[in-house]
Order: sequence, then C-alpha cells, then structure tokens
Amino acid sequence: MSIFKVIANATFKKLFLRESMKVIQGDGFSAEIIRSSKRKTSAIKIQKGLVYVMVPKGLSQVAIESLVINKTRWIIEKLTHQQGLLALPAKTFSTGERHAYLGCEYVLSIVTGLTPGIKLEQDQLIVTVRDQSLACTAIIKALLINWYKKQAVIVLTLKSQQCAAIMGVHPTSITIKTYKARWGSCSLSGAIQFNWKLMMAPDNVVNYVVVHELCHLLHHNHSPAFWAAVARYCPDYRIHSAWLKNHGARLEV
Repeated sequence: MSIFKVIANATFKKLFLRESMKVIQGDGFSAEIIRSSKRKTSAIKIQKGLVYVMVPKGLSQVAIESLVINKTRWIIEKLTHQQGLLALPAKTFSTGERHAYLGCEYVLSIVTGLTPGIKLEQDQLIVTVRDQSLACTAIIKALLINWYKKQAVIVLTLKSQQCAAIMGVHPTSITIKTYKARWGSCSLSGAIQFNWKLMMAPDNVVNYVVVHELCHLLHHNHSPAFWAAVARYCPDYRIHSAWLKNHGARLEV
C-alpha cells in the first residue's frame, strides 16, 4: 500500500462532522463547507489559514468527505505554506525597508518634499512625503501601490504588445486590475487584464503570465493545445508557474 493510501485511510478514520453539519474535521485542520445552488463543481479554497470546501447544494456528505480525504496532502502543504507567510513581519514603510520590483530588491528611502511621489534611483525607491514627523505609513503605502500600478500599465502593455506581434494575436484591450486570487484574465472578446502585483515578481515570471494570457487568444481554455502554445513561446513556463504558486502570496505591499 502506498504512503498516500495510508495517509488517506488514517485521515478517513479521523473525519467526523460537527453538530452543525457545516464543518469537517480533517487531519489537523477544520474545513468549512459552503454549499451553493449556483455551483456545479466542487473546489477547495485556503485563505488566511482557513479551509473552505465549496460544493454544489445537493452534493452528498460522503462525496464531500471523500474530496477532503483525497486533498488532505495538498491542504496540509498549502496550510503550512500560508502559515509561513502569516508569520512574516508586518511592513513598516520606513527608510531601509526592502521592496521588490520585477524581482529585484530596492531599499526604501523616505524624504521630505513639496510633491508626494516615488522615483526609482539606482538601488533605491525614493518616497517623497510632505512631513515625515506625521504618521504617514498609510500615505507611503498608498504611494507605493499607485506607483506599482503605473509601472504595471507601462511594463505589461509594452510586453503584451511585443509578444502579441510575435505570436500573431490581437488583444482588444490591455488593462490593469487588482485581483486577490489571479494574475491575469482574458475575456472571450479578447480583452486582457493583469494584476498589478505582478510588478513585484521576477521579470521572467511576468513574461510567462503575459504569454499565458495571450495564448488564450489562440485557445480559450486550458487544453493540451493551449499548454503546447504556452510552451512554444515560454519553454520554462512550468518553473515560472511553480514560482507563482509558491511565492505569489508574498507579492503584497
């Protein structure tokens, strides 16, 4: 018997329902069941150290238990990863703190000036505020987010245009959005949207996301043909995709 079957069998013995019938107790974690009449498929979401099992309204309890058992190893890996992220120290937005831009680390330098703003200079992100004596953490954070968004418009538009010309595709628009759980999207009409938080990822990872979304103009799915197209224009896409899965949650201001 494989080790995974042993884990699954041990987990099955530990599974039980609370009286509310809305929570499953797994192997070292609790999973909240969320039923929806609009949902046709099941999915497991892990957010801020909590596990949610989203299922169709009529799905049997046995099927839900089986889903959790089969995904136990994956759930534990994700929870362990997120717990490590939650343990990271909170950002102070003060001089000397490091912030990433296209995968490189830049030292924050807070200076006083008439016009608030940010500029990238050598290895520094110079942030200008009107009065450093005031509590300006929220102001500096807002300036950083606005700066990242502006860079995203410039960088992602240019990369998309260059890649689209090589691939022979024509997106109808390229815009920047704030997403919680995705890095980009491509509509049926050909409109492509990117998450501005990509500006904190390595440049090659950004390139992969651009190629990924542009390939949806060729195949609007995740079929073998789609992934073959991605591999054609980004041969190392698996490495970059894995980087996002393992480090994407860190791309926060």
